[in-house]
Amino acid sequence: MTVAAKSTRRQIVRQLASAQKSNRGAAVYSRWVNRPVGRQFAAVAHLAGLSPNQVSALSGVFTFAAIALVATIRPSWGSAVVICVGLVVGYALDSADGQVARLQRSGSAAGEWLDHTLDAAKIATFHLAVAICWYRWYDLKHAQWLLVPLAFGAISSIFFHALFLADMLRRIRRVEAGGNSVTTASVDPDESASVMRSLVVLPNDYGVLCLTMLLLPVHTAFLAVYTVLAAANLAFLLTGCVRWFREMRTM
Repeated sequence: MTVAAKSTRRQIVRQLASAQKSNRGAAVYSRWVNRPVGRQFAAVAHLAGLSPNQVSALSGVFTFAAIALVATIRPSWGSAVVICVGLVVGYALDSADGQVARLQRSGSAAGEWLDHTLDAAKIATFHLAVAICWYRWYDLKHAQWLLVPLAFGAISSIFFHALFLADMLRRIRRVEAGGNSVTTASVDPDESASVMRSLVVLPNDYGVLCLTMLLLPVHTAFLAVYTVLAAANLAFLLTGCVRWFREMRTM
């Protein structure tokens, strides 16, 4: 992607939108909220002269500060809003770093490694922070409830690594077959993108998890919604593992 030196923010956003990767398989929040906001952040970061790695680091600052608050601050409406905003901004910046790399043509193996390592750290700490929050501040009638965030953390970690490994294996096979290891973004990001599928996979969207943090002060409501999301993600994991294993067997 070539960006003129004097391009405005709006022009950059339009260029990014035209080169956005396919929305196929993307959930509602990622598709219509996170990616568009990420484009805005990417344009601002590019105009400010930030590198993709600096945007990744900024994403980590917002995300891990919010996660730390979950574990250390008694839930209140004020803290819930701060936590939610921190997570939402961190998620949008996580979308922006790759877009900045495309704008600057500065994508690298180191940048991709940093991005995925931060994602792995986010997954490993997010649900652990929820478990600590429940232990410290929630009046749980049964201690077994603490198994829910621990299980959710395991589910999310396995899903992330299984999905990432499947993608890496596809790239390796393409290279071995003489193809390109990089998937070219569709010029029409909405092509072959089913709205129904985006709705079905919504419980698997990290953005939804960010928004549920607004319910932290309402213990019963948050516990119920979070548990339902954990169960839904388990179902997605099991379904995905079956599909990915079958796909890998044909490669």
